[in-house]
Amino acid sequence: MNAEIYRRKTAFAELKGYDGFAKNDDFIEVTEWFNMEGFDVNLATQHGNQRMSFTWGEYEALKDIIRNHFS
Repeated sequence: MNAEIYRRKTAFAELKGYDGFAKNDDFIEVTEWFNMEGFDVNLATQHGNQRMSFTWGEYEALKDIIRNHFS
């Protein structure tokens, strides 16, 4: 069986510029899935690491709920 080698898009940002509670080493990293149907989020803070995965539809639902119920 042959293994396929590929590259995925990843974006990285330190949280300090976004969150007043963030510490110096806190960050977020978002990586698009190979099939481009969603993405993985890695959030690393002083409270530990959180990993989440979303399809693009789940992300749209999350944005809609936040925009319409928490703004």
